[in-house]
Amino acid sequence: MAPPTSAQPVSARLALGSAQFGMRYGVANRAGPVSDAELSAILECARAAGVRTLDTAIQYGESEERLGRAGMGQWQVISKLPPIESLTRRPERVGEETARAVHGSLRRLGIAMLHGVLLHRPQDLLSPLGAALYEALLALKREGLVARIGISVYGPEEIEELPAAFRFDIIQAPFNVVDRRLSASGWLDRLRTAGVEVHVRSAFLQGLLLMREAERPGYFARWSPLWRCWHDWLAENELTALQACLSFVLSYPVDRVVVGVDGVAQLQAIVAQTGQSLPPPASLASIDPELINPSRWNLT
Repeated sequence: MAPPTSAQPVSARLALGSAQFGMRYGVANRAGPVSDAELSAILECARAAGVRTLDTAIQYGESEERLGRAGMGQWQVISKLPPIESLTRRPERVGEETARAVHGSLRRLGIAMLHGVLLHRPQDLLSPLGAALYEALLALKREGLVARIGISVYGPEEIEELPAAFRFDIIQAPFNVVDRRLSASGWLDRLRTAGVEVHVRSAFLQGLLLMREAERPGYFARWSPLWRCWHDWLAENELTALQACLSFVLSYPVDRVVVGVDGVAQLQAIVAQTGQSLPPPASLASIDPELINPSRWNLT
């Protein structure tokens, strides 16, 4: 299915991820958080290319503080709340503490309103504090502190678990040539039909799909047939891994693709992509949580 925004340049459908700005993030990251100079250069390059959405989180180390110092006035910023028990365990305080957390993000970012606020752990809505938490999110919209509310999930099964009464403006989920669950489950089409913005992350599987064979950590050796298929297919079709990964997700009707970079050169390579490519083999798809869920990786 061609995305309804196919006439837009690639950059208009990108969101700049900021985990690398506040902590060491990604299996391919060897240098840790980017420097202040590189951060400023990345933001300038992204703005010049037409990227307008920035994805961050309270739990991304110093990301919000560093972004605030760099200046967020021209960005649509989406941030994420930490698990509810880190804010409060008392139902009567959920609204107050949720608002306090968002005010903290706004202060650190130096802006008056968040374009979106997402729950980093949507299972909190299934807890005894769930109803109060959802009402707190709605209150943030009514008060004009956020424009959109939503959730960030590890997989479509987390969406399935939530009561239909909980309605969201944005849902963020992983999606890439290996992890195709968002589309295969039917949830991508269902969300689009419901008018929910779909933001996808992990297009490069935290950089794993961009790594050469010799660079890949030993933990991933058990999926050697998949990697052989991946590299053989790229070679046969004269594609770069970056081109193949990005064009795959952009060929679906997603509103934003969150991409993290640790340098201007990476960002320039991403925004230069046309989004046109061949569909990757079905044999590349996996539902093995030990592979597609980075939180399950054991790289020590």
